[in-house]
Amino acid sequence: MITRSVMYKGFATFGLVCLLAACGDEGPMEQAGEQLDEAATDTQNAIEDKCEDIKGELKAEDTDC
Repeated sequence: MITRSVMYKGFATFGLVCLLAACGDEGPMEQAGEQLDEAATDTQNAIEDKCEDIKGELKAEDTDC
């Protein structure tokens, strides 16, 4: 007869395998989210570059933005 602990371990292993298998594929929403993250990062970098350019033209002591 199967003990409860063996049965629980089997269920836990099965659940973990299913969870890991579900995380492997990127769907269209995952791809859209990544594109949105990249666009936000690109925009942030462009704003920071322009800020540094303006501070450089004004000869500011602190050129970090």
